[in-house]
Amino acid sequence: MKINPLGFREYDARWLYPNDIDLEGIKNLGKGLGTQIIKNTKKNNPKVIVGHDYRSYSEEIKTALKKGLITTGCYIEDIGLSLSPTVYYAQFHLDGDAVAMVTASHNENGWTGVKMGIQKGLTHGQEEMNELKDITLNKKFVTGQGDEKKIDDFKKIYIDDLIKKNKINKKIKVVVACGNGTAGIFAPKVLKGIGCEVIELDCNLDFTFPKYNPNPEDLKMLHAISKCVKDNNADIGFGFDGDGDRVGVIDNTGNEIFSDKIGLLIARNLSSKHKNSKFIVDVKSTGLYTNDKILLKNNCKTIYWKTGHSHIKRKVNKEKALAGFEKSGHFFFNQPLGYGYDDGINSAIQVCLLLNNENKKINEIINELPKTYQTPTMAPFCKDEEKYQVVESLVKQVEKIKSKNIKIDGQTIMEVLTVNGVRFSFQDGSWGLIRASSNKPSLVVVTESPTSNERKKKIFDFIDSLLQKTGKIGKYEARVRCRQLDPRAYAGRGAGRARRPATPARSRRSRNA
Repeated sequence: MKINPLGFREYDARWLYPNDIDLEGIKNLGKGLGTQIIKNTKKNNPKVIVGHDYRSYSEEIKTALKKGLITTGCYIEDIGLSLSPTVYYAQFHLDGDAVAMVTASHNENGWTGVKMGIQKGLTHGQEEMNELKDITLNKKFVTGQGDEKKIDDFKKIYIDDLIKKNKINKKIKVVVACGNGTAGIFAPKVLKGIGCEVIELDCNLDFTFPKYNPNPEDLKMLHAISKCVKDNNADIGFGFDGDGDRVGVIDNTGNEIFSDKIGLLIARNLSSKHKNSKFIVDVKSTGLYTNDKILLKNNCKTIYWKTGHSHIKRKVNKEKALAGFEKSGHFFFNQPLGYGYDDGINSAIQVCLLLNNENKKINEIINELPKTYQTPTMAPFCKDEEKYQVVESLVKQVEKIKSKNIKIDGQTIMEVLTVNGVRFSFQDGSWGLIRASSNKPSLVVVTESPTSNERKKKIFDFIDSLLQKTGKIGKYEARVRCRQLDPRAYAGRGAGRARRPATPARSRRSRNA
């Protein structure tokens, strides 16, 4: 049996298959998950909804996972080829006790993994993953007699549910790009069903991913969508990841709209109908939410929270927020718009509903937002065993600077948020962020200013000076749509000073920080 402990991540599990995990390891993962589900539901035969994405090996991995679940006493309802949000939806529709989706999302071929959850609409967090890891690796399994059945054509039930609630009356021409991933058999049908004119781009299923990975942050995918939008004079372009829980957006001129700005546009559109609502956004997102005139007019509140789709959906659930937005493209819609989980197709629908309500092109709508200057998400190397201590030290330093009213580029820090690293804000609306990456040996640094590009750079220089003094920081990686660049071009002169220690190959994962 083979199962690498490093595959248990903060809120899901991922391995290179078969290098890091084999089928017997997957079966043991099923035993661990089944034991955990039985323990937490206090049921001998809990109902577990299971699905898989379109990779050549996903079905055999799902089969091994189910075998493990069944040995613990779990009753499986297998909905077959699915998106992650299809499985999440099935838990509500079929009244399941838990879910297990076999997917590596947008990771390259060779990767596999499982997204799982017990409470409806939520996926595992750090506590649940730690428990699962302990049960699985130490073989603390329960035994029972389970069973399984196949649920035929659940895809249609999911598609019909999205269509019936979201009809539009304006003819919107959309490019739908799926990178030959699983979303190709879902997204075009849904968007056609609500009334859009759909131009399909790489929507045929092909598990070799011949052109590019299905990842809405991949430059090849974004460039392909941009070209298709311009060639067809489309109103908007959507790019979906491998398991359909994220979407990227290209405007009518072929330019990418960053997801935190799309989230703000959607929040604005929703706020007029849903006054007094709450919105949850991750700490990497634009500061424009805080003082947005439309959100304030409609008495809506924005809460900044921990980065990570599991963290955001849990906060949306706890706060009974209308929606949540993560800069990576995970969007979450609560009742009456959704069930609280991240669904890339529902996110695209919300953008279409926005366009349906406006007599403007999407580029005109985005240009109405106040201009801001933001760095890309930058990741200076920092060892996994040191990164949290480094951030903890920096939190204390920033809090001390605030308490002493020390000025940074002529301004004092007005607010310090420490829910995920440290995000500090100034009177002019500028801010900076330092946090530990949840899945790579690195930190995460972002700065933004509504004032000027120079101001953005000065805040970055301040952060960089703190980091360099630790002596534990390596070279920066600028995460500009899955491409390594010199962040000096984006942030400040100090960004490339330190040498980056050698990074183990295992750490090089295609995943948002």
